[in-house]
Amino acid sequence: MDGDLQEYNKLPELKLDAKQAQGFLTFFKKLPNDTKAVRFFDRRDYFTAHGENASFIAKTYYHTTTALRQIGSGSDAVSSVSVSKNMFETIVRDLLLERTDHSLELYEGSGSNWRLMKRGTPGNLGSFEDVLFANNDMQDSPVIVALVPNFRETGCTVGLGYVDLAKRVLGMAEFLDDSHFTSAESALVALGCKECLLPTELTKSSECKALYDAISRCGAMVTERKKAEFKGRDLAQDLGRLVKGSSEPVRDLASAFEFAPGALGVLLSYAELLADENNYGNYTISQYNLNSYMRLDSAAIRALNVMESKTDANKNFSLFGLMNRTCTAGMGRRLLHMWLKQPLLDVTEINVRLDLVQTFVEDPAFRQDLRQHLKRISDIERLMRSIEKRRASLFHIVKLYQSSIRLPFIKSAMERYDGQFASLVKGRYTDHLNYWTNDDHLNKFIGLVEVAVDLDQLENGEYMISPGYDSQLSTLKNEQESVEQQIHDLHEQTAKDLDLPLDKGLKLDKGTQFGHVFRITKKEEPKVRQKLNTLFIVLETRKDGVKFTNTKLKKLGDQYQKILEEYKNCQKELVARVVETAATFSEVFEGLAMLLSELDVLLSFADLAASSPTPYARPEITKSDTGDIILEGSRHPCVEAQDWVNFIPNDCKLVRGKSWFQIITGPNMGGKSTFIRQVGVNILMAQVGSFVPCDKASISIRDCIFARVGAGDCQLRGISTFMQEMLETASILKGATDKSLIIIDELGRGTSTYDGFGLAWAICEHLVEVIKAPTLFATHFHELTALAHENAGKPSGVANYHVSAHIDSSSQKLTMLYKVEPGACDQSFGIHVAEFANFPESVVSLAREKAAELEDFSPLSIVSNEPEEEVGCKRKKPSEPDDMALGAPRARQFLKDFSELPLDKMDLKQALQEVKRLKNELQDDASNCKWLQQFL
Repeated sequence: MDGDLQEYNKLPELKLDAKQAQGFLTFFKKLPNDTKAVRFFDRRDYFTAHGENASFIAKTYYHTTTALRQIGSGSDAVSSVSVSKNMFETIVRDLLLERTDHSLELYEGSGSNWRLMKRGTPGNLGSFEDVLFANNDMQDSPVIVALVPNFRETGCTVGLGYVDLAKRVLGMAEFLDDSHFTSAESALVALGCKECLLPTELTKSSECKALYDAISRCGAMVTERKKAEFKGRDLAQDLGRLVKGSSEPVRDLASAFEFAPGALGVLLSYAELLADENNYGNYTISQYNLNSYMRLDSAAIRALNVMESKTDANKNFSLFGLMNRTCTAGMGRRLLHMWLKQPLLDVTEINVRLDLVQTFVEDPAFRQDLRQHLKRISDIERLMRSIEKRRASLFHIVKLYQSSIRLPFIKSAMERYDGQFASLVKGRYTDHLNYWTNDDHLNKFIGLVEVAVDLDQLENGEYMISPGYDSQLSTLKNEQESVEQQIHDLHEQTAKDLDLPLDKGLKLDKGTQFGHVFRITKKEEPKVRQKLNTLFIVLETRKDGVKFTNTKLKKLGDQYQKILEEYKNCQKELVARVVETAATFSEVFEGLAMLLSELDVLLSFADLAASSPTPYARPEITKSDTGDIILEGSRHPCVEAQDWVNFIPNDCKLVRGKSWFQIITGPNMGGKSTFIRQVGVNILMAQVGSFVPCDKASISIRDCIFARVGAGDCQLRGISTFMQEMLETASILKGATDKSLIIIDELGRGTSTYDGFGLAWAICEHLVEVIKAPTLFATHFHELTALAHENAGKPSGVANYHVSAHIDSSSQKLTMLYKVEPGACDQSFGIHVAEFANFPESVVSLAREKAAELEDFSPLSIVSNEPEEEVGCKRKKPSEPDDMALGAPRARQFLKDFSELPLDKMDLKQALQEVKRLKNELQDDASNCKWLQQFL
């Protein structure tokens, strides 16, 4: 904060006279009102922001309103804040890459004449890329998505269009979605959406509140456009101009959808793709299939710590941070980002990736050789984008050239490899490299650069066209050298005439003010004063000496300057021509970028697997309808990577019909949450194509990971902790299939004990009997462990596990063992944990007394036939098994009815009335069922 204020205090204050201020205010107040737009005005040496933007910047970045100044007076006055160039870059990065809830506009001009020069949004970084990535790699490839939801009696059909401006990719999809928009949310996560376009009219629709919530959870900015812009009428014609190749498949794809063309149509106009002719014939289009990849919603991404967060203590806190050991400048990182959000479902493709990772793990020399060469590879995708946009210079061409000449080394390293997977390496990489680097492709580009660019000047940091590349440039170069020689000769002759030593006595300077001039020290001046006054023109006398010239030097200097200007203009024209030619190699470099970034990520996986203190294992992958999920000696990759952790591995055996549904009990801080998360992380890593932190692993492919972990209030959206928990659980009940993986931690704790337990029990039964997905259910409701006894002998596969702990019999001290073992645990040891937190002894003692009064639970008593022994016990004994058989379906029905309530469309009063109605109906039905009465 102090640094920001100091920087602010150094800034020149915006000073406008009354006329200038009035002119600017007239322009500023005519600007359309856009609450999301942050507008900057370029004042050459610094920038300014005004009005609400100025207050936002002062509070957010300077952390004080004392940075604000006023333009104008009285009711016309507007707040103003000045921003240095460094601070401007910081703000741009934060708004477009971190916060992703604002658009950015940059104006240039003066007085009342200002023009919008640059506009950027989180999805379309466009003209701000040079500011954002001048000194940083491009971390992610932002995507803009447009959604058109259409509500019918059968459900909601969502039309989706997306554009990746960095990769020049367009896509469409159409799918039926539920009231929570779970499919739309998983699509936004998988695509890496940063900005989502919606029809303005949807804001008035109560049905779409859930869609706005889903977009918000994905961290994307909502941009509203008029419904009329969502039109697909001329889409086939527009795509015919943008998409490379034949227009027939494009027309067929567009006509296959009802609502998606409107979504893609609005994106073409919003991103102004047709306005730039450089886009013509350079885009690819495809149908996005939601079933191509494992579906992950925002809750699963958060629960499994897949992506980096600002709150991470170090890079190994997230799976991405741990796995990102890529070497290329940005390309590998972006591909890893995408792969982690799009785990594979195809067994063959997963095994191809695993074969390649195994290749690099087993041959460390081969791996290190390739990684060393990849470190010299620039961000080819970004360089080509600059070239295609004609915003490139020779610097970009040379960077591509320097990357290109590394490829023969990569190719020869691969040709030397003769291990188990040599044919795979050849087919996947070597053959493609041979194709892209032959004389018709990359070698032609290398030849162009070596002829066109003066590579000798690179050592001086100069990027120049070689004089021999063009006859006119060569002539100008010769003329320039001739004039330089004449100036040098004149310098020597003048030194003789003045009887001064060359360079030491008489210096030749070249500056912007006078051009070529002679200079002598003030000490030498008295010796030649007479000649100076008669034969030369004295220009300036300063501490560093006397500058002077004569007609001959002035004439030669002017001549030199004229030739230099012509030479620069010729260079500029030739650079544009070279950039134009380089753009024709876009297909070559796109292919190479794809190949090198994939190689980079797989080498990164291998490096992680081989360098971990406890080596990773290759998982065995089976189809989703066969096999089990067996993880022997599994570990959490991020937790074991922390310096202070000595991780204790655990087995997880999700076996169909035996332990497909696991209820995990045990003490607080005993490792339940870590265990269930590590199973999810291991499965995700395997389906991405990585080795896993296990001794041995066999994984049946999962089409989706659902996670209900942790409790976070969403009061800003009017949602309590418990309501958020119920909404996330409703998504699981509606979206999960028998091919999913479900991870649930602490369900039902946000309400009363009996309500929470009743919901937890009913949800468990629904998951076991209806959805039948492999599930890890961590809970402190020890009564739930009776499910395993109730389902004994049935093929549902409910099993109890617990995390173990040891209590010293004499001191009553608790020691966590962090081992997951079969069987139920009947204690949570919460009071012992309170002792760890240094609770007052009196509080701990009272807690023990009260717990002793209430606790009379044994897992078997839930299904016991014995009558209740203790009348007046605070915790009611559950009833007969027959009673439970009658009550459980009714509890399930209650849960089903509750989950189908359209709470997002109701106000609070309506919601309470509906819930009360359901509760009253349940009370009536419970009159003859003791099992149901215990919840009421």
